[in-house]
Amino acid sequence: MDIEQVKRWYWVRRALNKLRRRPKQPDEKLKAVLDDHKIDHVLDVGANIGQTQAKLREIGFRGQITSFEPLPNAHGLLVEKSAADPNWKIADRVAIGAEPGEAAINVSEASDMSSLLDLNAEALAAFHKSKVIETVPTPVQPLDTLWQQYVEDGDRVFLKIDTQGYEKHVLDGAEETLKRIIGIQIELSLLPLYSGETHYIDLLKRLEDAGFETFILAETSFSVDLRRQLQVDAIMFHPDRAKA
Repeated sequence: MDIEQVKRWYWVRRALNKLRRRPKQPDEKLKAVLDDHKIDHVLDVGANIGQTQAKLREIGFRGQITSFEPLPNAHGLLVEKSAADPNWKIADRVAIGAEPGEAAINVSEASDMSSLLDLNAEALAAFHKSKVIETVPTPVQPLDTLWQQYVEDGDRVFLKIDTQGYEKHVLDGAEETLKRIIGIQIELSLLPLYSGETHYIDLLKRLEDAGFETFILAETSFSVDLRRQLQVDAIMFHPDRAKA
C-alpha cells in the first residue's frame, strides 16, 4: 500500500467513524447512553461542589438537574453556582438515606471523601486528604419522600448516587424511586473504604434483581500507593422503561 492509499484509507476510516458516532471516552459514552434513553432529568445524590453538573453540561446535557448535598459549605457553594444555570435546582441541605431523621456526617479534608460512615485504614492510606477534620449534624430523608417535590410526571429520570460508602442506605430509602427511574449511576468500591460499606457485588446484584442491566463500568479512583483500582461507576438502565 503506497502513501496515497494510506492517506485515503485514513480519511475514509475517519469519516466512517464520525458517521457511526462511536464514543470512546467515558464522558462521551455517558452522553451517548443518556441520549439513547431520552433522559431529561438527573437526580444528583451526593453532589459535593457540583462536579456532576459540570460534567453533564460539558458533554451537552441540557435537561433538568436536581442536586442533593449534606455538607453546609458545599451546599452553600452549590446554591451560588446554580444561579447561572436555570435548569439546575439545589434541594434543601439533606443527606439521602433509609429513614428520616438526623445524623452526624464526617467531614474530610478532601470534602468529596466526607461520609456518614467512618473511614477505614485503606481509605486513609489511599487518600492522603481523607482525614476527618470535623463532624456536623445533617438532616436525613429517604429519596422516596422527596420524589414528588422535585420530579414532574413524565420526567425520564436518571439517578446518580455517589455517597462514599452509604449507597446501600440510599437504595434502602429509594424502593419506589427505583420503580420509576430509567437508569442509574452508582459508585462501587472494589476495596471497601468505609466501615460497614456494602460489597460492590451485592449492590450490583440488588440492582440487577430490580431489573437494571449494566451498560458501562467506568474507572474512577485508582491508588498509586496501593497499586489497585479502588472504585468504579456502574451505569445501568432498565430495558422495559427504556423502551417506553
